[in-house]
Amino acid sequence: MEENIHQDFIRDIIKTDLASGKHKSITTRFPPEPNGYLHIGHAASICLNFGIAAENNLATCNLRFDDTNPSKENTEFVEAIKTDIEWLGFSWDEREYFASDYFEKLHGFAITLIEKGKAYVDSQTQEQIRTNRGTLTQPGHDSPYRARNVQENLNLFVEMREGKHQPGSHVLRAKIDMSSPNLNMRDPVMYRILDTPHHRTGTDWPIYPMYDFAHGLSDSIEGVTHSLCTMEYEDHRPLYDWFIDELEVFKSRQIEFGKIFLSHTILSKRNLTKLVENKLVSGWDDPRMPTISGMRRLGYSAESIKDFCKRVSITRRWNTAEIELLEHCLREDLNKKANRALAVLKPVKVVIENYPENQVEYLEALNNPQDADSGTRKIPFSKEIYIEQEDFMEKATNKFYRLTPGREVRLRYGYFITCTSAIKDPVTNEIVEIRCTYDPETRGGNAPDGRKVKSTIHWVSASHAVDAEIRLYERLCLDPEPDISDGQDLESVLNPNSLETITSAKLEPSLKDATPGNPIQFERLGYFCLDFKDSTGENNLVFNRTVSLRDSWNKQQSAS
Repeated sequence: MEENIHQDFIRDIIKTDLASGKHKSITTRFPPEPNGYLHIGHAASICLNFGIAAENNLATCNLRFDDTNPSKENTEFVEAIKTDIEWLGFSWDEREYFASDYFEKLHGFAITLIEKGKAYVDSQTQEQIRTNRGTLTQPGHDSPYRARNVQENLNLFVEMREGKHQPGSHVLRAKIDMSSPNLNMRDPVMYRILDTPHHRTGTDWPIYPMYDFAHGLSDSIEGVTHSLCTMEYEDHRPLYDWFIDELEVFKSRQIEFGKIFLSHTILSKRNLTKLVENKLVSGWDDPRMPTISGMRRLGYSAESIKDFCKRVSITRRWNTAEIELLEHCLREDLNKKANRALAVLKPVKVVIENYPENQVEYLEALNNPQDADSGTRKIPFSKEIYIEQEDFMEKATNKFYRLTPGREVRLRYGYFITCTSAIKDPVTNEIVEIRCTYDPETRGGNAPDGRKVKSTIHWVSASHAVDAEIRLYERLCLDPEPDISDGQDLESVLNPNSLETITSAKLEPSLKDATPGNPIQFERLGYFCLDFKDSTGENNLVFNRTVSLRDSWNKQQSAS
């Protein structure tokens, strides 16, 4: 294992197992259920399981889809999951599996348990089974069908497999202990009847294994040495071990770690599904969603997500990370790789009265001051430019240092200009044009006589500007703990101002060649990216704001 790899208690266990000779090689797996898109919480597990394989030439990681519930699963989710994992920079090579690959083998395991008297067909209703299961303080009650003999159970299970019984009429249950303090051990359901086609097997199977029956046995079939899962599966481990022991097959070592939550972020798949189904967002890849595909569309880099997962780390405790940390990781990465550009989101025209008519000159601008190899670009400058409306105030306050009548300011990469007057719309009284003069001796932003100005503002040439739609995204949730329970109104935790769309933005001409996946810093405004889904070409450019420039988390850390 590489010496500089970030360590955690699971990696320490694996390192010890290899060093002691307990295992000659390691196999982990990432086992998503294809019933939704992956989100930032899943990224930690991806980085753990695939990271162990990437860091160690004696380790591999399987991608296995635990597709045992056809009513909620489909191929779209499968492909989205694969795309997200690859985008994060991980590979499973030829090790792509599905629990549905093992349906026949799992069915055989069920037959074995029936023959051993360790499983039985229960004909109670779902409600009766739930009631008779008992509570945390009260033992359960045996089903009246628990005493069925082996042959009767085999016959009924065969009929279930042949599609001769309706959904809900029978289930197959493990015969364990209805008085166990662990509710998972109170004769859990192994198989149920469903008439829903499966995304891979179609209508071949009218019965489907339950997750708890299929999951641990799938690990066994694949020879997974270290089955890594979150803490809520700790109470399921005795059940997985019971199936393994009764069937006398290979046993994986299950190790639990704490889930990672994120403040101001919905991570419950149930609630994320509601957001999509209730059209409270535009889809699973809406840039406000915490899904990996949504974050990618917003402009997150794979490196920033992996850096976040590394900083949060894997521990035995559940951990709620501050969203400011995630945004800090993003800013750190984008600051290094994002080229700069000038953009005006809410423009007002400025006419430079003493600038020659029809003259155009090209001013040199740095692409990225953090990257010496990024070079420079040329920005056109002309008599008419656009600046931000908020960079002008007709009657300036004491703390306003930008453009106002009689004041001189610096244009980024350009000249000093002085406002002479403002023209207003006679009906609305809104300022529609600003008149200025410029000092031709200040090209490049410096005055030969050494005079200083208090403000530098950005701009774009009016005749060269590129039109674009800008989407300013804010957090979807203002509530620091927005995941709700049943019966609560999901809309109540959503930020009604999570998206502002601007259709009148003016950008420097180099941005007409922007490409998806390449971040851009609009100077003074934030980091942006081309929306790869809605942008259709030079005449329809859509940019998403990934994150603002202000880093509150870094300031908090510096102050502490």
